[in-house]
Amino acid sequence: MKTILLPTDFSDNSWNAIEYALNFYKHSMCNFYLLHVNRLNDVVMEDYLYKNAQDLLVDVNVESSKKQLKDLQKKITLNFKNKHHKFYTVTDSNFFIESIRQHVQEKKVDVIVMGTKGASGFAGFITGSNTGDVITKVKCTTLVVPENAKFNKIEEIAFPTDFSLSNDLQLLQPIIDILEEKKASLRVLNISKKVTALNDDQQKSKELLEDYFYNYKHSFHFLTNKKVEDAVQCFVNSRNIDMIAMVAKNLNYFQQILFHTKVAEISYHTDVPFLVLHE
Repeated sequence: MKTILLPTDFSDNSWNAIEYALNFYKHSMCNFYLLHVNRLNDVVMEDYLYKNAQDLLVDVNVESSKKQLKDLQKKITLNFKNKHHKFYTVTDSNFFIESIRQHVQEKKVDVIVMGTKGASGFAGFITGSNTGDVITKVKCTTLVVPENAKFNKIEEIAFPTDFSLSNDLQLLQPIIDILEEKKASLRVLNISKKVTALNDDQQKSKELLEDYFYNYKHSFHFLTNKKVEDAVQCFVNSRNIDMIAMVAKNLNYFQQILFHTKVAEISYHTDVPFLVLHE
């Protein structure tokens, strides 16, 4: 039984992420928690002012949120009839990340599924959106669903890595789960701006990955291009990649080499969901 957290702000974008999650886990026994957070403003106040402000937020927003969550639950049951799925609604008044962390711990959440909006995709959410905060500050596997992503059969998963993995590869178990369930293939992708040989530590990590994925369809790919984002776009398109998986500790590294500073030039990934794994 999987426990999936679905944070929602009731937008079209968050509904799209929910749709994707319900299709992705169609054949899995799941408890889904629909969570709406009435966020507190991050403002320093005197204790009594803070308490009064918090009480006011609760009074004004909680009942409305509860109704919207119940309406959302009804919408799900009308559109998705699945005996394997159970749904629970949760409303909270808290700072957003604190709320997510709390529910991840209390409910022993396996995966958070969230949407991200806009053509800036990775660049946008990594640099400070709610989704970016979750994948960088909450230690829980997170599936990021771009606003234009629609669920299709998962056949090809890209796993970009700089081969600086720890010896404990247990954090890659979510990838194994997907490979087993979806009968998918894994494409391990190493990207560099110039031709360089792997050092001893990287070679050891590569061999560990070869052993770890031995029983699954997988291959290694090495791309060199001064415009790394162009190389990745070509790889994603040419291989018809359905999902990108990455270890969270590599996000800063890949942000530097993959994500151009000019938001307008980021477009290749907008329809490809992104799975973030935490150690």
